[in-house]
Amino acid sequence: MRNIMGSWPFVFSFFGIMILWAIVNSIFYLGGNNGKHGFDPYPYILLNLFLSMLAGVQAAALLIAAKRADAISSEIAIHTEKNTEEIKRLLQENTELTIAVKHNTDLLEEIHRHVSLLTP
Repeated sequence: MRNIMGSWPFVFSFFGIMILWAIVNSIFYLGGNNGKHGFDPYPYILLNLFLSMLAGVQAAALLIAAKRADAISSEIAIHTEKNTEEIKRLLQENTELTIAVKHNTDLLEEIHRHVSLLTP
């Protein structure tokens, strides 16, 4: 509903229908016997009723869409937080492994130095 009502074609169609409504009712109103045969005479009370109903439905639709968008944003935030915690944990493990590899490399170099001193 948001994609339909929140588009330029809807806006132009809506204005077109309102203008057509006013023109048709004005023609019927002016062309009838004593100017009293329009199905919605000049103050356009029926049109006003439809516009009020449309405004109410649109307000409800906007609130529903906003609630859904908030729910989606909340789910994304929770997912991002979980991913961030997992990445921090993996980074810590990677750092610890890198330190261990560095320590083992230092020991291996020391062993290699001792062995090279023993061999003629």
